[in-house]
Amino acid sequence: MSFKDVIGQDRAINILLGTLSRNRLPSAYLFVGESGIGKKFTAITLAKTLNCREIRDSLNVMRAEIDKNSLRITDYASRIDACDQCPSCKKIDSGTHPDFLTIIPEKGEIRVEDIRTVEESLSFTPYEGKRKVVIVDDAETMNSSAANAFLKTLEEPPPMSIIILISASPDRLPETIRSRCSRINFSPLSPERCKEVIKKESGRQATISSDKGNKKICDGPATDDYRLSTIARLSMGRPGLAITNDLFEDRDRFIKLFREMINRGNKEMWADKDEIEKWFNNAITVLRDTAVLKITGKEDMLINIDLKNNIAAMSKTTELKDIIDSYAKISFLKGYLGFNLNKSITWNYVSTIIQNLKVKI
Repeated sequence: MSFKDVIGQDRAINILLGTLSRNRLPSAYLFVGESGIGKKFTAITLAKTLNCREIRDSLNVMRAEIDKNSLRITDYASRIDACDQCPSCKKIDSGTHPDFLTIIPEKGEIRVEDIRTVEESLSFTPYEGKRKVVIVDDAETMNSSAANAFLKTLEEPPPMSIIILISASPDRLPETIRSRCSRINFSPLSPERCKEVIKKESGRQATISSDKGNKKICDGPATDDYRLSTIARLSMGRPGLAITNDLFEDRDRFIKLFREMINRGNKEMWADKDEIEKWFNNAITVLRDTAVLKITGKEDMLINIDLKNNIAAMSKTTELKDIIDSYAKISFLKGYLGFNLNKSITWNYVSTIIQNLKVKI
């Protein structure tokens, strides 16, 4: 995969192409945006492009042409891209390139030991490629010790190296780290671009065509295109989530627990933190849809378009003030999920909010 395969992030890609064309790469990048919109994919593509054997020799010629003729960088964009075929590109894709390293959090945290690994890797000159590239995914999960150790690396970056931090919550990173990185913002994709990304992914057609969805509550034709459109809406501009998760299954689980709350049951409860977050995300979209339909009456504005009949029933029996109040409380509580909320207390509190709505789904 290469830059031409990155869909819906034209502004971010153009910035990267500009720095590549003029050989003005910073020592550190900070890729910012919601999860599942292509940040890591772009970071890996940048690493491949920097070390691709096919384009390495042509870059100097291209820069000379741009400087001499004052031509637009976009005229050369198609030539500044990873070939995906050379040994370097294939090794980076497989994670076996000696000059490429990815750091991911373990148990929700990046520790100082991980940063020591980065320092050790960057202490050597490139062995096989042109530059050493380190990607730190979910960089905001660095603990204080890791952040302090990493700051030293950013202050004195090794030559011929690039560090790429990826974060969906950059405000959780220390300002001293953010200020030493060149920030590039990534945006959520439109439903149509999401459909394009999801459809391109090999193996996703089986999920799109599956009958896992709850047929009793879904409204609409059971066609692949309708399911694909619904998945694109449910992904909220983050196709990566649709690719790595079964969004229909997640929502079915949400509805089951939602009904348990309404019926004042206490046998069913969230299994883990990941399920809590998925439940909150679904609750927010359903409440949003209920308010939107009550205010506008337009079904085409719904995220959960295949639940339009249930949402219409909810909007008719619930006051707008109560919907907005519940939405605000759940959204506020969602912001504290990173603080390891007590599962039982959170369940009881949220159940009270749902029961006060006096709705059924």
